[in-house]
Amino acid sequence: MAWRDNTRYAIFTRRAAVLSGVTSLMFGGLLLRMFHLQVSRSQEFAKLSDENRINVRLLAPPRGRILDRFGVPLATNRQNFRLHIVPEQAGANWEAVLDHVIELVPRVGEDKARILKEIKRNRRFIPVTIAENVTWDEFAAVNIRAPELPGVIPDVGDTRDYPYDQELSHVLGYVAKVAEGDLDGDPLLRLPGFRIGKSGVERTVDLPLRGKAGKSNVEVNAYGREIMELSRHEGTPGDDVLLTLDMDVQTFASRRVEGQSAAVVVLDIMTGDVLALVSAPGFDPNSFNIGLSGPEWRGLVENPYKPLLNKAIAGLYPPGSTFKPVTAIAGLEAGVLDPHEHIHCSGQTFLGNHAFHCWKKGGHGSMDLHLGMKNSCDIYFYEMARRTGIDRIADVARRLGLGSDYGFELANTKAGNVPTAGWKLAMTGQPWQGGETLITGIGQGYLLTSPLQLAVMAARLANGGKAIKPHLLRSVGPRLITPPEDKPLEIDPKHLELVRDGMNAVSNEPGGTAYMSRISDLGNLTLAGKTGSAQVRRISKAERDVGVKKNEDLPWEQRDHALFIAFAPVIAPRYSIGMIVEHGGSGSKAAAPIARDIMREVLIRDPASRTPLAPIAESGSPQKSARG
Repeated sequence: MAWRDNTRYAIFTRRAAVLSGVTSLMFGGLLLRMFHLQVSRSQEFAKLSDENRINVRLLAPPRGRILDRFGVPLATNRQNFRLHIVPEQAGANWEAVLDHVIELVPRVGEDKARILKEIKRNRRFIPVTIAENVTWDEFAAVNIRAPELPGVIPDVGDTRDYPYDQELSHVLGYVAKVAEGDLDGDPLLRLPGFRIGKSGVERTVDLPLRGKAGKSNVEVNAYGREIMELSRHEGTPGDDVLLTLDMDVQTFASRRVEGQSAAVVVLDIMTGDVLALVSAPGFDPNSFNIGLSGPEWRGLVENPYKPLLNKAIAGLYPPGSTFKPVTAIAGLEAGVLDPHEHIHCSGQTFLGNHAFHCWKKGGHGSMDLHLGMKNSCDIYFYEMARRTGIDRIADVARRLGLGSDYGFELANTKAGNVPTAGWKLAMTGQPWQGGETLITGIGQGYLLTSPLQLAVMAARLANGGKAIKPHLLRSVGPRLITPPEDKPLEIDPKHLELVRDGMNAVSNEPGGTAYMSRISDLGNLTLAGKTGSAQVRRISKAERDVGVKKNEDLPWEQRDHALFIAFAPVIAPRYSIGMIVEHGGSGSKAAAPIARDIMREVLIRDPASRTPLAPIAESGSPQKSARG
């Protein structure tokens, strides 16, 4: 039997060896795998573990400021008192908690449907914003009643603030919440409550103003619930933006047209700097940031004075008699006008069997260029237009800046219209008529201009032949924005001088249409101007036969527009102005006195003589204002 025992022992030993070898291989493979996972790939799995444990959240940077040429803050950031609710912390009666908040902050009730939708869509531990820009009193009331409001979290953030709301609403525009169509790949736009520029300068330089996002590393559990903040890196504030505006001039002009439907533009005629750009009435851009109510929006849209329209750059009007300097230069350049030739004005002239009337019933008598400009005689300029022709007039109008948007920095700047024979044929299929040349010569018909264009025209007439272009941005962050080099007008300086002499007579010689609006108390600092009244309706023969009603006797919307252009000082000109008072009636009575007062303020302040603030290298750094 011994041999059997030996055999069994040999078999057992062999099986044990095989089992031991297999076990050794398994443990060896396991050890190798553990080495591979824990040593060779340790960094990779540590990273994956951290990513599961840590959420990276973007932090919105402070928006850059907007300042005037001397450093006066025009758009800044202020504290934003906000309220959030965490449903999980509010408990089963979170809706009752929300209703309690509505009792303290009634306007939360207007957003209740939106809040309920967000709460149901998100996990119960995720905060939901229930109100922004609440008042201090409301914010304090919520804090005082905190024990009665479980889950309600008051906090303080930043929001845009416009200290000069009405005065700058059309220049600066406003910021508002991001719409679906605004998404451009920037992750900042996905942040709840983030706002971007929607109009004005806020829109033009929105990207530099945004800045760069910061980040917060937050530890979360498997369900995404926040445990603690591990680290925080604040973002880079947006660039500060300097404008060419002088805020004191802007404020004065805004107050001077208060209560009117009007627009004013003041330029430095040598550089093209826009010193004031006003459209009245304005609106409060802070309301767009906070959120407009339905009645507030309807009030803006239905207002006959159109407060949402930037009339200075997008309001288009017949220029009326402010266009007569263009007709005069076109006639001089074409060689069909002798400035000393006299033309008789009897109050009307005929082209074929159609009568064209002067604004002065009975006429002005004998007029040369100087007197024609001084008295704004329509008959004189009808004759100049007839001799010159529409295409020559249009060419000079374009050289003087009409029919262009200049690539101006604000969106929706309109180019207006300078008609030609070819333009009419292309637009209507009808040939140009001689009578249309006559009415174009006095600034009516198909002509359309903006107050910005009128200011540019006055600047080019006065600055010695430079085709300056208006611009509003002085610098973005450290970068100084250099306007393009001005091209020459290619107009005979003698012809420009003749027209400037006529404009001087308008304002400074007795009998001139703007003589009552001259500057008489600043010594040699006088202005030269040109009045204009633009009809908004056709006056019938029957009305003329019985006597045309005065503007003040007509409904407001049927009254003539009142316009005025000017430059100053007459000796060594430096500033120009273009303005309109919608349905103001006479340019000499409604527009010229306002323009005179604004130009007087400009001459006293003389912003071109003072050193503007240098470009701001570091955003958000305190600036000393050079404001006088």
